[in-house]
Amino acid sequence: MDLIFLGTSSGVPTKQRNVSGVALTEPQGRGWFLIDCGEGTQHQLLHTRLSAAQLKAILITHVHGDHCYGLPGLLASAAMSGRQAPLTIIAPAGIAEWLEAVQAHTALALPYALDFVATETLDEITIGAYRIQSTPLSHRVPSYAYQFTEHAVEGQLKVQALKAAGIPAGPLWGQLQRGHDVQLNGQTYCSADYVDAQRAPRQVVIAGDNDTPSLLTEACRHAQLLIHEATYTQDIAQKVGDVGHSDAARVTQFAEQQGLPALILTHFSPRYHLDPRHSPSLSELEAEAGAAYTGTLKLAQDFDHYHLDKNGQLTQKTET
Repeated sequence: MDLIFLGTSSGVPTKQRNVSGVALTEPQGRGWFLIDCGEGTQHQLLHTRLSAAQLKAILITHVHGDHCYGLPGLLASAAMSGRQAPLTIIAPAGIAEWLEAVQAHTALALPYALDFVATETLDEITIGAYRIQSTPLSHRVPSYAYQFTEHAVEGQLKVQALKAAGIPAGPLWGQLQRGHDVQLNGQTYCSADYVDAQRAPRQVVIAGDNDTPSLLTEACRHAQLLIHEATYTQDIAQKVGDVGHSDAARVTQFAEQQGLPALILTHFSPRYHLDPRHSPSLSELEAEAGAAYTGTLKLAQDFDHYHLDKNGQLTQKTET
């Protein structure tokens, strides 16, 4: 399970950071999901190995432009690149009306179907490797978090036992791992004898804009990773007032109380510089976050690539 950040700025892009977009891959790289699609997302994708042909679904957290203005362009480019397979879009209901207007007024004809699911009515849906659920958040407009949970978790094969029993590697191993007993040379081999107990499914929560992290208490109960906006440091948040965003301290205090193993912060105000010599900088935001949280903490930058392994451990990769 890999995550690639396509944009980490809030509101408007900067020279170093685009607006919101996160790609989540399926295990073994069979397909991927896009969470939010700010303006310029399709250009960001050109710097990765992700293909529109393998895109399983697009999920929009809320209707603000820095989270959705890139959607029509991406859909049009997918059509021009030859996509034919239907594409699921999970988003607030207003996104469907907006897309219909864009198609009507710009003569955007798509050669593939859009299967639209309104987040307001979403209980849960299974697409590819993940069961997807949503949680309402607190923002100036309706905003949501999406929870991705592996829905089929296979146990670990006891390789030495398989070899000792003379069961050849190949399809029989796969059947045993999926829980099926197999026949070989007139003998029955039971899956339970050659497969360890299933591990816990990996679970990631990716939140939209939200000023109340505690709304994610239930969604994060078994999650190994939360991705959440930290638009401001606490001092600047107090100056800008109630704009429906979280500061670093607020998010990390929640993550610490929740016992979350890993937290990635994103959606930083464009006022924060990458260069720590210029204040305010992301280093100040990182210091505030680190003071409240003892788990694995990351501040995302554009094109950061993270891997969540089968044991729920988060590591950063060097290539997208």
